[in-house]
Amino acid sequence: MTEPGLEEMLELIWTMKEDADKVEKDLLIKKMNLPGAENMLKTLTQEDFVKITDTRVEFTNKGMTDARLIIRRHRLAERLLNDVLAVKEDTMDSSACKFEHFLDEEVTASICTLLGHPVSCPHGKAIPPGECCGKANKEIRPVVMPVTELRSGDRAKISYIVTRYHERLDRLSSMGLLPGVQIRLHQRQPTYVIQMGETQIALDTAIARDIYVRLV
Repeated sequence: MTEPGLEEMLELIWTMKEDADKVEKDLLIKKMNLPGAENMLKTLTQEDFVKITDTRVEFTNKGMTDARLIIRRHRLAERLLNDVLAVKEDTMDSSACKFEHFLDEEVTASICTLLGHPVSCPHGKAIPPGECCGKANKEIRPVVMPVTELRSGDRAKISYIVTRYHERLDRLSSMGLLPGVQIRLHQRQPTYVIQMGETQIALDTAIARDIYVRLV
């Protein structure tokens, strides 16, 4: 499938099913909010991507396969834009929508491998695994990852800090959290606590996500 509008509708059906486990035809067309949305749904039905039973829209096997790949590309694009390129959150989704259409399977697998086969997007939604994830050893972890990906007891060295808030960067710097500093994750719940020398520092999730580290 190459038509962006049809891909966007498949993506919307997937996300609606995640939220409610069922997709009503009228609500889908309303949420799509594009001229010709009803015709798009008709095309998806005619081409055997979806089927409509009473008022409910369901994926066919063909549609499920395509939607899964579209969602995978989009959410990996979000991770790349967020984790590596530090794109602002308010433009991240629209940027990912544009970016995902340029990704083929080979590039998608390369991005997934670069990011260490992430299991969720920045919003916490699941990223469908690909063949590259199945081939990867389950114990392989990203080379560089946010503090939120560490396990309790992990020792790591700060590689860089990605934040759009200068006051947050100043605060972290004042606490001595700088690139090259070694830390150990003491606990994950109810808040992230890291050990730096003899000092323990509590971090909320938003700040912990900004600190990227390399395991040592």
